[in-house]
Amino acid sequence: MGISVLICARDEEARIGDCLRRVAGQFDQIVLVADRCRDATVEIARRYGATVVEGIFPLEGDRKQIGLSHCTNEWVFELDADEHVNEALVAEIGLKTKAAEAEWFKIPIDNYVGGRLVKWGWGGSFGTTLAARLYRRRAKAWKGDRVHPGVILHGACGGALVSPIQHYVDDNIADMLDRLNRYTALRGADLADRGDPGELWDNVCRGVRRFCKCYFRRKGRNEGDMGFLIALMAGLYPVLAYLKAKEILELRVASCIAPRDLLSSSVERVS
Repeated sequence: MGISVLICARDEEARIGDCLRRVAGQFDQIVLVADRCRDATVEIARRYGATVVEGIFPLEGDRKQIGLSHCTNEWVFELDADEHVNEALVAEIGLKTKAAEAEWFKIPIDNYVGGRLVKWGWGGSFGTTLAARLYRRRAKAWKGDRVHPGVILHGACGGALVSPIQHYVDDNIADMLDRLNRYTALRGADLADRGDPGELWDNVCRGVRRFCKCYFRRKGRNEGDMGFLIALMAGLYPVLAYLKAKEILELRVASCIAPRDLLSSSVERVS
């Protein structure tokens, strides 16, 4: 049983090479979904022998589902352009998939900020330390959200691997703030499409709970100032998403813009 690596990328020429050179030759296939790429991402991917699917895929779930449809092996290992693997993880993936009766596995994720490993405090839609990234091709599907779509997993979980993915999530605090702005804009658009972003104080309370969960229960306090900042970002996430959703809804009322008008179709080209 072979293994396909699935990567989705948009204008990732600065990082995609470091990601691909660690998986090239280690797995049976690399599939890269290039969403509206205007830089050298596609050319770099082809140099590493990837099957490249080019197109316009505004929804994250659609990108992954399209990529999955081009994976030809029984097992799929899902990776992002800012993530690396090491020899230990490659070997463990090979062992798990050869003997597995399970349909999917979780893989731990080590998150780095500016080269520093930050182990504690992630959560609240701002980061994760464990995810279902290794699965049989028909065992995983995604919902229709723009960012961090929910997933549907079929069959038995084989537990978690030991070796982690190395995730170089942000270069610095400015990157973290940019990421928070992007994520909450996308989440706000999803909430606006549903027509009911909730109430302000419900989202404020949700934000307080997320801060406390990241800082105390997930031990963000062990990371000092960085742990506080991560918890703060997680807490701000639902509040900012709510406010952006309200803004979008007000603009739609004023200009009669229908939701998702630009998201009803995609264009796909494979090479």
